[in-house]
Amino acid sequence: MDNLSLLEDGLVIMTIGMGVVFLFLIITIYAMTLMSYVIKKINIIFPEKVAEEVGFSKSKASPEGEVALAIALSYARAQLK
Repeated sequence: MDNLSLLEDGLVIMTIGMGVVFLFLIITIYAMTLMSYVIKKINIIFPEKVAEEVGFSKSKASPEGEVALAIALSYARAQLK
């Protein structure tokens, strides 16, 4: 076999491999799009309950309270060392 024949065979194998990978990626994209559509439809039928957030809002905290919290945290961290 000469070098030109080997080069042609290599290019054919490379083209087939790249085509298979490209086809796999296209199938993956369509599958993800289909699953997203199905999940949206299922979510309409069986909606999830949204949990309420428990905690303090930033607007209610006073600057003095934030300073006191920072001091308490630094003191606690120093005690751990």
